[in-house]
Amino acid sequence: MPDWTAAWQPMVDAVGRDFGAGRPEVWGEVIDAGMVRRYLEPLELDCALHSDAAVARAHGHADITVPYTAMASLAMPLLWQPGDAPLFTDAARDAQPTRSHVGGILFGLEPPTTHFFGADAQADFLAPALVGDRLCRRGALLLACTPKQTRLGQGAFIQWQTEIINDRRELLARLR
Repeated sequence: MPDWTAAWQPMVDAVGRDFGAGRPEVWGEVIDAGMVRRYLEPLELDCALHSDAAVARAHGHADITVPYTAMASLAMPLLWQPGDAPLFTDAARDAQPTRSHVGGILFGLEPPTTHFFGADAQADFLAPALVGDRLCRRGALLLACTPKQTRLGQGAFIQWQTEIINDRRELLARLR
């Protein structure tokens, strides 16, 4: 039997490379207070920093702060706008959208796979986003690629790092 891990060697060799360097930045929508309120509501997250500009300013912020847990989704651009093709084209149970922000990062060095899943997620939040900001995820730094045989099959555990910045180009978070 051939060594299946050899197919992963180009990815292993690329560890340390930022695949996002030179790629265009794609920005999320301008964050307004209504977006923050809609995020807070189902969580019943009652922190005045996220709802009262005077309280936020009294604590040294320029405006209402966005909960850290909302930053990753607010850094994503819209997937669909009026006039776009539909996101869901298959009516089957558990059908997936035709495009998604969580479909994995593919750059052509990895061998074909049938599935992927997240096994770990980490974030370092360095500064809050504020109402009025636009956020962007930048970079795709390959931190690790470890081929592994599991009960689910053959594949690799891959760790990427991206950053979230605001439109003032301030680094707000590192996501792995």
